[in-house]
Amino acid sequence: MQSSPHGSVPAITANDLRLELGGTSAPVSILRGIDLVVPGGQTVALLGPSGSGKSSLMALLSGLERASGGSLVVAGEDFSGLSEDALARARRGRIGIVLQAFHLLPTMTALENVATPLELAGRDRAFERAAEELAAVGLGHRLDHYPAQLSGGEQQRVAIARALAPDPQLLFADEPTGNLDSETGAQIVDLLFARRAASGATLFLITHDPALAERCERVLEMADGRIVSDRLA
Repeated sequence: MQSSPHGSVPAITANDLRLELGGTSAPVSILRGIDLVVPGGQTVALLGPSGSGKSSLMALLSGLERASGGSLVVAGEDFSGLSEDALARARRGRIGIVLQAFHLLPTMTALENVATPLELAGRDRAFERAAEELAAVGLGHRLDHYPAQLSGGEQQRVAIARALAPDPQLLFADEPTGNLDSETGAQIVDLLFARRAASGATLFLITHDPALAERCERVLEMADGRIVSDRLA
């Protein structure tokens, strides 16, 4: 098991975590009691068919959604019962997220896209730190380019830099290469693992690719809103 610079406290502790949608009249169970402990610094892959609950689980663990029941502690913060605003504050600086859609702001340069979240989090040297992270992902020469001037692979590199710039304890990635061709996707995966290794963050990766999953230390499989397999790769 890899050690974590953020300490030995588990990165994620979930007990009987549940998610229901549709209101009280006709609730639909999306997650049906998830029990999960992820040590700090571990790399975890999450597999499962469409509709199995993978993205919903990541949304809860990353603080993008509120659970309907159960308990959840992430990066030392008790997420249970927090409001959406409180979850947003809890995420800030602790959690980095890389999605299949890049979600870059089109009116901001690559540098501004990475630096602005740092400024919002009250970090010092926001633009200097952003430039360093962009250089680390091979975009030191593209700081002043807007997303429309960048290729898909370059936009995803900016998204990775943005996620890692605050030095988060956890990094979540949901099919981060889904919008990229296979060669570019392979480069992005190599970059993601290299930058994670350099930072020591815990990586929680959703993928449909078994070969990619095997690059992680631990592989979880979901079906019908439950974890049905949990093994070390």
